Amino acid sequence: MNTVILALPNKGRLHEPALDLLEKAGIRVIDRGMLYGRTNDPEINVIFARAADIPSLVEAGAADLGVTGHDYVVEADADVEELLDLEFGRAELVLAVMRNSGIEDLSDLKPGLRVATKYVNIASNFFRRLGLEAEVIRITGAAEVMPHLKVADAIIDISSTGTTLKTHGLKPLKVILESSARLIANKKSLEVKRDKLMEIKLAIESVLRAKGKKLLMMNVPDRFLKGVLSVLPAMAGPTIAEVKSEERMWEVYTVIDEDEVYRVVNLVKKAGAKDLLVIPIERVIP
Repeated sequence: MNTVILALPNKGRLHEPALDLLEKAGIRVIDRGMLYGRTNDPEINVIFARAADIPSLVEAGAADLGVTGHDYVVEADADVEELLDLEFGRAELVLAVMRNSGIEDLSDLKPGLRVATKYVNIASNFFRRLGLEAEVIRITGAAEVMPHLKVADAIIDISSTGTTLKTHGLKPLKVILESSARLIANKKSLEVKRDKLMEIKLAIESVLRAKGKKLLMMNVPDRFLKGVLSVLPAMAGPTIAEVKSEERMWEVYTVIDEDEVYRVVNLVKKAGAKDLLVIPIERVIP
């Protein structure tokens, strides 16, 4: 059996959303240990690792697929294929300084600037492009405290809402990178195990496509059909089937955005539709 190894974050902000997305895609982790687990698909096993290590594990072929942040892929400079933006874990990698530092923009930065960060490679490349000599200080703990401890003048760190920066008296000066969780693949595995990897990608992608979508179903008397169709949005045209009834009737159903449900329901109701159903969608497969 040509088993696929999928690397997942063992903890942190990407851990639970990754497991939840996989389960919605039909891939459920069972018999889980600290470092490994089986899934309900005998052709897929998982390993658990630090999100920052997953790009290197996938690049080396220790895993065929991985779920990790785009920021970690860039930091590791990993030669992997990003297959999907998984649409969770969205954050920005920012250069931040103390609010009372007197620094208002990049032109205020001086040579010798001390910057604390876990993202040493990204930071070094950023200041190289900026043409500024900076001392990049590698840290493994919380970056926000470093300016308060006089260890650094600035930090480069991931920020989801900006609340943590504000709480610690910091302000973002520059967004260096926008990140989110990605499904990444080993390039050789894409050749050797392509069919299975594309099957997994499709399963996950179908869940992402269904996000924020609802199935709207209704009965429409024949005399109102034209009016209902004129106000009905659809991904690729509504589906229509004749209903066996005393009055000539049509069953109409279509997929709409969740935030359009209220407006569309009212429009089609006024146009003559009845017996409306709004149903959640688990997957959309093109």
